[in-house]
Amino acid sequence: MSGHSHWSTIKRKKGAADAKKGAVFTRLAREIALAAREGGGDPGMNVSLYLAIERARASNMPKDSIERAIKRGTGEDKSGVELEEITYEGYLGKGVSAVIECVTENRNRTVAELRHLLTRAGGDLANNGSVMWQFDRKAVYSVVSDGKNFDKVFEAALEAGADDVVEEDGYIEIIGAIDTFKSINDSLKAAGIKPEEAGLRMVPQQEVELDPEQTVSVMKIIETIEDSDDVQNVYTNLKITDEAMALMEAE
Repeated sequence: MSGHSHWSTIKRKKGAADAKKGAVFTRLAREIALAAREGGGDPGMNVSLYLAIERARASNMPKDSIERAIKRGTGEDKSGVELEEITYEGYLGKGVSAVIECVTENRNRTVAELRHLLTRAGGDLANNGSVMWQFDRKAVYSVVSDGKNFDKVFEAALEAGADDVVEEDGYIEIIGAIDTFKSINDSLKAAGIKPEEAGLRMVPQQEVELDPEQTVSVMKIIETIEDSDDVQNVYTNLKITDEAMALMEAE
């Protein structure tokens, strides 16, 4: 299982976990605000914003909350607390490294909580640059493969400059350099292909494979970090095998 695979599966499970904890609206609002900040407030021109809004609607997020999040991201609404994007690097133990993207209004609180979580798990925060070099930032699209023609998706992605197209577990994932993000979106749209997920994410250059039990142990650490209110995304170089995923789901 590659480092970028099962992205959609993991995001859906994360969304379900957030919903159970009542945190889904907070995370969705941050996702919308960040998408608007990076690509503008027009969902017709900003695919990340469009998809974030669609996920918010699917979770029954109120329309006015969505609009406030967009305005917060574009800077039109200055009534809320100023959010700051910070990326931390860390070690999770057993040779697994992590890049942790956070959105916070209090960086001192965030770094203290992350240090506590990592230390308790036998890991630690890392110095800037000591982990990041192990990852590449990539444009990643995920398309439901059910009823889709893989060759059609492959051709559209390849024409747009994608580096890789893989089909696994009911999804076709497209990976490309970050400067191909828009061209891939335009090519998929022209071909009548609607992605379920799209974004820029960190993909490991090499993965660390552990036995299933150790993998599950590290996955639980990742889940604990993800449960932090300030954490938006956690990327690691852990290889998650089918055996480990099955073991995790059985617990």
